[in-house]
Amino acid sequence: MKVNDNQEHAWNLWYGQPALRWEEALPIGNGRLGGMVFGDIRRERIQLNEDTLWAGFPRDTNNYEALRYLQPARSSIEGGKYAEAERLINQKMLGVNTEPYQPLGNLWIEHAGAALKGTDSYRRELDLATGIASTVYGFGETLVKREAYVSAVDDVMVVTYEASASNLELFVSVDSLLPYHAEAGENGLVLAGQCPTHVADNYHGDHPQPILFEEGRGLSFGLRLRVLQEGGTVSAAAGGRLHITGARQVTLLLAAATDFVRYDTSPAGAAEASARCTKRMAAAEALGCKALRERHVAEHARLFGRVELHLGISPAAKLPTDQRLTAYRSGGEDPQLEALYLQYGRYLLMASSRPGTQPANLQGIWNHQLMPPWNSNYTTNINVQMNYWHAEVCALSECHLPLFDMLGELAEAGQRTAKIHYGARGWTAHHNVDLWRSSAPSGGEASWAFWPLGGAWLTRHLWEHYQFGLDPVFLKDTAYPLLKGSALFFLDFLVPGPEGYLVTNPSTSPENKFVTADGEIGSVSLASTMDISIIRELFTHCIEACMILNIDPLFKEELEAALAKLPPLRIGRHGQLQEWFYDFEESEPGHRHISHLYGLHPGEQISEATPELLTAARTTLERRLNHGGGHTGWSCAWLINQFARLRDGEGAHRFIRTLLARSTHPNLFDDHPPFQIDGNFGGAAGIAEMLLQSHNGSIILLPALPSAWPEGSVSGLRARGGYTVDIAWRGGKWLEASVTAAADGICTISHSGAFEVRNEAGEVLACEEQNFSVLAGHTYRIQSRAE
Repeated sequence: MKVNDNQEHAWNLWYGQPALRWEEALPIGNGRLGGMVFGDIRRERIQLNEDTLWAGFPRDTNNYEALRYLQPARSSIEGGKYAEAERLINQKMLGVNTEPYQPLGNLWIEHAGAALKGTDSYRRELDLATGIASTVYGFGETLVKREAYVSAVDDVMVVTYEASASNLELFVSVDSLLPYHAEAGENGLVLAGQCPTHVADNYHGDHPQPILFEEGRGLSFGLRLRVLQEGGTVSAAAGGRLHITGARQVTLLLAAATDFVRYDTSPAGAAEASARCTKRMAAAEALGCKALRERHVAEHARLFGRVELHLGISPAAKLPTDQRLTAYRSGGEDPQLEALYLQYGRYLLMASSRPGTQPANLQGIWNHQLMPPWNSNYTTNINVQMNYWHAEVCALSECHLPLFDMLGELAEAGQRTAKIHYGARGWTAHHNVDLWRSSAPSGGEASWAFWPLGGAWLTRHLWEHYQFGLDPVFLKDTAYPLLKGSALFFLDFLVPGPEGYLVTNPSTSPENKFVTADGEIGSVSLASTMDISIIRELFTHCIEACMILNIDPLFKEELEAALAKLPPLRIGRHGQLQEWFYDFEESEPGHRHISHLYGLHPGEQISEATPELLTAARTTLERRLNHGGGHTGWSCAWLINQFARLRDGEGAHRFIRTLLARSTHPNLFDDHPPFQIDGNFGGAAGIAEMLLQSHNGSIILLPALPSAWPEGSVSGLRARGGYTVDIAWRGGKWLEASVTAAADGICTISHSGAFEVRNEAGEVLACEEQNFSVLAGHTYRIQSRAE
């Protein structure tokens, strides 16, 4: 029987064949429970994840001897003995590596007798607007539709089979790569398993016991599956499977949980994991299949439907997604695919980060390996920050909240690290974090492991959340205490340096190395540009918060005094922005990190108001690219944002094309390589940044519109100052826009031409120097007067 394959949805991924590898499967999730749907006919696989399923247990990873060597390292750096300082740090001041995120297991569903013939049809798709992955296939006279989704409302995975005749025969089973025990019972399956207490790095295959299990330690996990069917029978079968026969419709409800309590608290025990599954399953069963689906779709649409984007019509949009990607790689134009990429980035954040869950990690929530790349952890020297760049502008503010929850816990752990490692007040965190909130340096080498700025960068997200939402309670109760604690650490960590400046010492620029005048390669010096840019921004945010909240005047004065002593951004011999305090040559001029351009993006210190620095930033990007920079997925995504801030639409679009053509898997997952989700999120943020910017106090409409998008519209994007913005354009210029205000205030539109503003009654408002007054809850229409 033929499947209707004429469905044309703007926001879906679809394919004409099942996934043959993990990077072709389709992701579903609710922030806590995730699945990768393969879409096979005979033996469907849904690979499962749960966001608290990590190796390890609460432990102290601080290095109690590190402080002994801090001053000797500083003295070496002050004397220009960088290699000596780096050896000291590597040998005496680092710590241990984080633990990895683990896969939960697999749900297997065998459809007895299902097989495609040449005249039959197949379609596999993910509808981003509903959050439902579906597979439709016909064989013989039977048409089967299978759906899978994870409900954020009811916290269960739901898989349904519906056949055109009452002839479904299915075998259902579950398994795991971790030690587990599974049983089939009346209408259901139960699985219980155990996580390792430690997983060692084993990239070279030289560890005799890379995965360690210890009795009575580590997390326990459980899974419970229940069958609801229309017609037919369900019975236990050999091999721990369920056997379903004679049904026309089958629904599988799946609940999963661990016994995780808190980062600093021992796991509660296997019984707790089982009880959590039982409770969720009972609530889901009581609702029934119809209500579960309706509640899921309504909640999903509430978030996803906030933003619409039209960049043009693509003939290739009728092709399966993998074929569209192939055509795009061959040079084809597909603005609808580029719009889909933004919406996919929004979908993935919704699926991997919801209020009350863990934040999205290096792979979001999806991982199928016991030893995933870089432990699938929270890498805080760019990657986890990039995961959330689009959260506010793309109208997913509540999806930002798990990051703040982690930040609160990290600040608790980081207070001990600040005191033990540096003898400092406040709190700090370094470049790698896991479920257990490791805040100390990892193992390895100083170029990546010694960087106490990870937490400070994360505090930018607190300020962004406030700027977009203007919630004074959030600023007072959540953001400010964390900002202040981070600032206190740096008030103590900064030391007098050359030319009377306050500097960070020791200092690195994440993962990059320099070459001294003597030809020595190193990573440790003082006052890297990124360090100073982040600290300057942190102090500025704290000062602004003090003024808004009218608190801590003495602390504010202390910050202002320190701020005045920070070294300025410097331009080097090549016309580039210096990456370090001294104008060192780079050992790898095409390095993937562009940390010294933090002030351009995501920061705001380099803009049209600083033309010399803006020119130096462009020169820096050109030098990086001329030497092969931007070669990883996430690095390419950062370039989109950087060129957007330069208001270079063609440059930004060039790297959208590069990201999609070179660094994208068939399921549109970012390919670092291997898979990392930050490229998806950073790419989505970059597209939004091309359409709308709102830093430095004004709204800029279409700041980096490329010629590839001459006509289009976007609605629902958010701007700092509490605004929601819609824009329509033609001929490469915006014609009209609307701004909805969340608070009373003055709205500033940065535009070189004249425009007219009308309120909801159609009255023309007075504009002075592109400023006009707004009232909370009201919408204002802005029309360009350009000829």
